[in-house]
Amino acid sequence: MFANGQSVIQLMEQLAPKHYAVENDKIGLQLGTLNKPITKVLVALDVTDAVVDEAIETGAELIIAHHAIIYRPLAKLDTSTAAGKLYEKLIKNDIAVYISHTNLDVADGGINDWIADLVGIMPEGRQSLEEVYTDKLYKLVVFVPESHHEQVLESIWRSGAGKIGSYSNCSFNMKGTGTFVPGPGTEPYIGSQGKLERTEEIRIETIVPYSVHRKTVQAMLKAHPYEEVAYDLYPVDLKGRSFGLGRAGKLIEPLTLGELAERAKEVFDVPAVRVVGKLDRVIRKAAVLGGSGSRYVRHAIFAGADVLVTGDIDYHTAHDALAAGISIIDPGHNIEKVMKHKVAEWLNEQLAVSKSETKAIASTLDTEPFTFI
Repeated sequence: MFANGQSVIQLMEQLAPKHYAVENDKIGLQLGTLNKPITKVLVALDVTDAVVDEAIETGAELIIAHHAIIYRPLAKLDTSTAAGKLYEKLIKNDIAVYISHTNLDVADGGINDWIADLVGIMPEGRQSLEEVYTDKLYKLVVFVPESHHEQVLESIWRSGAGKIGSYSNCSFNMKGTGTFVPGPGTEPYIGSQGKLERTEEIRIETIVPYSVHRKTVQAMLKAHPYEEVAYDLYPVDLKGRSFGLGRAGKLIEPLTLGELAERAKEVFDVPAVRVVGKLDRVIRKAAVLGGSGSRYVRHAIFAGADVLVTGDIDYHTAHDALAAGISIIDPGHNIEKVMKHKVAEWLNEQLAVSKSETKAIASTLDTEPFTFI
């Protein structure tokens, strides 16, 4: 059975939740409908005329891309223009376009982590360059019969709740007596209709991040034996985990700037990189940012990085970096193409879990607009 488009996007938003996106970023469904079965999903960096042809040829009804095709409200849809012809082709072939941009950059295991992995930054101790989103925290309180205490608690923890800093499986558990009278039409797990029941229960308290609160409540309700579960979920005035753009951290092994530049050429599959700084400089800590990184040089300096690996560095920013003592490797904006295979692979894993026949495929087209000669 093939997944509905909405179901595919629900999976995508588990990887890159929409609330991770920077303000006013053009993400989400940009064209078409998700209310249809999807046999194939084409994952692309950019939605060009050639990419749309690829979607048609492969039979994809949905394109998930990183870069938006609509940046500002349309005053008109003129199909004689390049953009208008693109939209027309998508509509005529019933191909929907969904954009996952800065939310995929920010996400754990998203673009910036994939780039950091390729550069050789250790996973331990990585930090973001700029905070974008801080998870709100909630307190979950639920009352459980002693017989199902461990079962419910384990389900809550598996959903992602119960984490405080570097500690996991955090909770407070207290015994007490619960009372209730099952009404007409009920099928109580404990007690009888119309009779006051007193039973030994355990009060579970734990912290739940906003990002998983729906998943946690669903897991708790599924594991709980009662028809009507007594629970509370309320916000607390505590700061949760922060998520942000870019990554910085120590290299697995120190390299010279020249060696790191050669590695960048190889792992990002680019014919050339632009380098700012002395090639024999030893690099121990690196920062990365997918896309245009000129604005993030000072963030990389603040993070203590010896080098910033990013795209679209301009002339004056390069001079400023030299003066500030930080090196730069610019392999281009197009290195974000790493998302094609990674997103397709992740979606296929999730679709397999749900036993869906829908398949995600990575675009084989190179949308790099520059030619290196």
